[in-house]
Order: sequence, then C-alpha cells, then structure tokens
Amino acid sequence: MSRAIKINPQDNMIVALENLKKGEVIKIEEKQIILAEDIQPKHKFTQESLKKGDLLFMYGVKVGIANQEIPMGAALTTENMDNTFNNDISFDNIRKNPVINQSKNERYFMGYPRKDGSAGTQNIWLFFPLVFCENRNIELLKTIFEREFYPDELSEHQNFLRTLIQGKKETIRVPKTINPFPNVEVRFITHNAGCGGTRSDSTMLGKLLAGYVNNPNVVGASVLSLGCQNLQAEVFLKELKKMNKSFDKPLLIFDQQEEGKGENLIQKIIQDSLVEIKKANDIQREKIPLSRLTIGLECGGSDGFSGISANPTLGASMDKLIALGGSAILSEFPELRGVEQELVDRCVDIKKAKKFIDLMRSYESKVISSGTDFSSNPSPGNIKDGLITDAMKSAGAAKKGGSSTIVDVLDYGEFISEKGLNLLCTPGNDVESTTAMAGSGANLIIFTTGLGTPTGNPITPVIKVSSNSTVYHKMKDIIDFDTGSIIEGTQSIEELSENLLEFIIEVASGKNITKASINRQFDFLPWKRDISL
Repeated sequence: MSRAIKINPQDNMIVALENLKKGEVIKIEEKQIILAEDIQPKHKFTQESLKKGDLLFMYGVKVGIANQEIPMGAALTTENMDNTFNNDISFDNIRKNPVINQSKNERYFMGYPRKDGSAGTQNIWLFFPLVFCENRNIELLKTIFEREFYPDELSEHQNFLRTLIQGKKETIRVPKTINPFPNVEVRFITHNAGCGGTRSDSTMLGKLLAGYVNNPNVVGASVLSLGCQNLQAEVFLKELKKMNKSFDKPLLIFDQQEEGKGENLIQKIIQDSLVEIKKANDIQREKIPLSRLTIGLECGGSDGFSGISANPTLGASMDKLIALGGSAILSEFPELRGVEQELVDRCVDIKKAKKFIDLMRSYESKVISSGTDFSSNPSPGNIKDGLITDAMKSAGAAKKGGSSTIVDVLDYGEFISEKGLNLLCTPGNDVESTTAMAGSGANLIIFTTGLGTPTGNPITPVIKVSSNSTVYHKMKDIIDFDTGSIIEGTQSIEELSENLLEFIIEVASGKNITKASINRQFDFLPWKRDISL
C-alpha cells in the first residue's frame, strides 16, 4: 500500500493515505519530499515550496491559492490556503458532436413496468399533503397503515419498551404477522410548506410533488388538501399535466374542508386508498433493460478519500450504465462550483452549457445577497477530514458523474427527459438534494460518504457507498457498499465499479434491500427558495 498519492500529473498537492511523521521522506514520481510536519490521513501536503499567491492544484483542477509562503512537505490548511474559483468560462470546447460509446451487451433488472414505458425499482402507494396543516392526518394514516403492513419493522424496540413497562426480566415477544400486500409499499410524506410563503414557493412545491407522483417507483397516490391553502389541488394537477400530458396513474385527492368531520375524512381515505393498493399489489416485477434506470448521484459527510475512492468508482459505474442506455443525475450546484469549465466542456451543446452557467450564477448571486458565499459549503466535518476549500470538495464531488457527455441541464423541479448524464440545480444539503433528484425522476440514488450518514428517501432506494473501510465496518447498519479497498491498494476502480453496478442491479430488482430502507429512513425536505410572508 502506498503511503501517499498524487492524483493527477498536474497536481502540486499530495494526499496522505496514512499517518505521516515530520522528517519522513515520501517519494512521489522520483521526487523526494521531506515532510515539514506531521500529516494526518486524508490531508494534503505540498509537493514543493510555494510563494504567496501560487495556485494549488488537485485532480488537475485549481482548488486554492497560497495566502503565505508554504515550505515543501507542509500540511495545507484553512490557515495557509484560500478558496479560489475560475470565473472566466469559455464555451469554445463544447462537445458539439459527442461520441457516446454504446455497449453492445444488454443487461437487465427486475422492475415494475409502467404504461408510459418507464419502470420502477419499487411499487409504492404514496400518501402526502399539499399543505402542512394536513401533516397530523398523514401521521395518523401512517400509524394506521404501518401497523398492518409493517408490524415487525420496529418490533425489537417495541418489545424492549413493553418489557420495561411491565417490569419483566426477559424481553416479551409478540407473534410476527405477514404483510397482506407483499408487492406494494405504502410510504408517507410530510413537510412544512404549501401556505404562508410566496405563491412561487407553493407552485414549486406542487411541481416537486408532481415529480414524486410521476416517478416510475410510484404506482399511485392519496393526496390530502385542507382546501384554503396556497398550493391548491388545481395548481398541483396543472404542474403534473405539464410534466406528463398522458399521466394515468390512480390519484385520489381528499379535501378536509369539503369533507368536514375528521373521522369521516380518515375513514374515506383508508377505504378508497385500500381499493387501489389491492390493485397495485397485482403488478409483478418483470425483466427490464437497464436503459430504464435513472440514478441520482449524491455525496454527503464527505472526507479526503471520497474523491479518490467512492466518487470515481461511482462515476465509472455511471459511465457503464450510460453506455447501456441508462441515465444519471448529478446535482448539488454549490459542490460543482470550481469545476464549471470541465463540465461546460462536456455539455452536448452551447445551449445546455449556458443554462448550467446561468443557473450557477443566479444561485450564487442569491447566496451572496444573503451575506455568505459558496466558499462556506465545506462543513466542519469535511474540513476536519481534509476537504479544505469548496473548489477542492467540488473537484472530488464531480467525479461521481464519470466522464460521459452531459446531455441536459435541469432547474430544480424539472423532470428528466433526456437519456444520459443530466445536471440538476439543487443545494448541497444532502436531504434537499436527494429530495429533488427523486422529484426529477431518479428511481434509485447512490450516496457516497466518508464520515457516514443515514439519509434515505420515501420513494427511491438510497445505496450508501463508503470511501474507506473504517467507516464501513463502524457503521454497517447504515452503509451498503465499501470502496476502501482502493485506498488500501487491493482493488482497482474498474473492478469495484463493476461490483457496484451489480449491486445496483440487485437493489433495483428487490433482491437486496438498502440499509436506509431497512431502517425506514425516509427523508423529504423541499428547497425553499423564497421567504415566508
């Protein structure tokens, strides 16, 4: 195993793969570097002495600037380097006639076919409110349905509590029951929006919820409305119609102010929903080409190894999927700031490239007007584990998108329509981003992490991929796949990317259940762009 690595020939930053001590000699490309201080794993040190104002490169990309003289072999920190971005974007090298290497092999997963030709990795009946006033009714329905559909999911903790209450020494066991409808899942969404903010925010929420209903993983939905809120049912239905003119899934809308008594409302929802759930249970998994998979690409709790192991492994897997006709969505625009030129050069045409830059600049201007900027994106955990600047974080995060041509650029709430790699404007916030990708059509999400995170999604399976084996073994209850063997030097990115693609097929086919789904970690957080009124 190497003790340090230089990722790109143009780099002048070296990554420590293990604890390195002051005075040690590290050999990189026939060059001997004497360490000026101790270097922690995942952190970076200089390949040569730097003057104030010298640029720092990692992944072959400009990721920072020295704010003082830095000797050879010194650790790079928030004290001796600053963030820097490239604002001079050129549109001269866009892939006007991209070469897409299509694979001749056909590969499949076992999915749920939809009438519009799409396919789900799950078969979900979804309950959600148009306004936060209906959250209580959604929570009540969740309790009622989950006690019948998933009585054993929390049985261990329920039995433990019952044992304590009754003062027993041995855990009381309750007989297990069987899910009455094994081919359908019931899921529930709550949120704090739909009224009280701007009309544009309510309309955007309507568009997001329309995307959830339109997602191929959803077989139908029960929608709860109070009746007087900003996000009227008509607004939601209008956004759904714009998204899919031929939408024909069963959609039940219930208005509390129209129905009146709460007891009658709940019983009507239960009765009408159960009729459709029974029908949905008749749908069986079928052999579906991988071209109908759309994978959302996410990273969170990233560390200094994420851009070396987990992210490039995911990127290589996505290149394979796209060659098979599948699609991927790369989001988190604050974590693409700094690599815009590289992404512009990969766009299919200048129109898409300019839309990307326009969305990025519009987003950044709002951030600046609020009194901050994108350089604040790295979290304390990121910095502690070696991601010093936003540009450095972005250069590693972009690796999730592999090397494929960018076929389309989507604003928040827009639904995917082009096969291949898409960019989607979302925040860097993990849950806001995963929420958005599911709303734009991702029927599966891959989430890379170096520190560990439990995030899941109510309609889309979320596969967690660790950048290092330490966090994988430490948090196996929330992480599904490990790429730490790349850091240890025992496996290659090519080998692991094939293994990851096979794992994706298993999850898409229902043969392997993600840890987030097992833990019933179903997070939903809309992006609120405007203010409250």
